Order: sequence, then C-alpha cells, then structure tokens
Amino acid sequence: MALIKSVRGFTPKYGNDCFFADNATIVGDVEMGDECTIWFNTILRGDVNSIRIGNKVNIQDGTVLHTLYQKSQVHIGNNVSIGHNVTIHGATIHDNVLIGMGATVLDHAIIHSNTIIAANALVLTGTEVEPNSVYAGVPAKKVKSIDPEQTKEMINKIANNYTMYASWYKDEEKNQ
Repeated sequence: MALIKSVRGFTPKYGNDCFFADNATIVGDVEMGDECTIWFNTILRGDVNSIRIGNKVNIQDGTVLHTLYQKSQVHIGNNVSIGHNVTIHGATIHDNVLIGMGATVLDHAIIHSNTIIAANALVLTGTEVEPNSVYAGVPAKKVKSIDPEQTKEMINKIANNYTMYASWYKDEEKNQ
C-alpha cells in the first residue's frame, strides 16, 4: 500500500479511480483529480508547499515532485504523462503535455499545452515553453513546432495506456 502521510496539518486528497503503486509516497499538501496513476518509487512531496494535479495524469516510476518553501508550487493540468525518473520542482505544466524520461523541470518554469519535453531535457528556472512545441537538450531549447492534434493523439495514447496498466493491478488486487 502506498505511503500517504499527513504533514503540517495537510493530508493528501485524491479523486476517483486513482492508482497508487505499493511504494509510492504522497505527503502533505497534495491534491489530485480523477484517474491519476502514481507509479513505483514515485514521491509527491507536498511538505513545504502545495502540489496540484488535474485529471488523468500518470506520474511514472522514480519521479519526484517537490517545491521551494513559500516560493514555488507544482501545478499539473489534465491528461499529462510524466516519464520515468523525472524531477519537477515548483513548475507549472498545462494540459496535454508529455515530459520525457529523466527530464528536469525547475521552479517557476511554465510548460504550455500540447508540448513534449524530450527525455533528459533540463528546463531551467523561469523558462516559458511555447505550446505545440518539442523542447530538448541541456538547457532545453525549442527544436520544432508540432501539430497540436498529432501531439494530443500521442499524449492521449500514453495516458490511456497508463490507465489500462493501472487496471491490471486493480484487477489483481480484487483477485487476491
């Protein structure tokens, strides 16, 4: 069972049909919508400031979400896929975004809708990422514009896949 822990008077809140892997950690001022999946070894640390997550967000294995005390918050929109071993620290991520494996998104960065952050990219503090774009590199720079429908289709596929994967674990729990 995931570790869901209150701290400083804040208890994590979550919507319907969420899945939390057995060793996921969700602490403090964290609120998430429906159909979210939080995978193995993922940490959502809302101890020093708030983390807000929309609907149908998958946060994959080994990812860490955190903030700066009294200075930054994490805001994640709807239908967002966050790849394995990502660090998001005090950033805002709008709807229909894919953050690739190993990427880092730092405080006060803004990732606009229908955007892909490539694997291992580093989005520096205060960077504003254009919508309908692919950003890659260290530091992350725009490498191309993309059709929002194409991006949405790919991001929807990944989000739907992670909802399906979570159902496997829920079905297994029912059978035990």
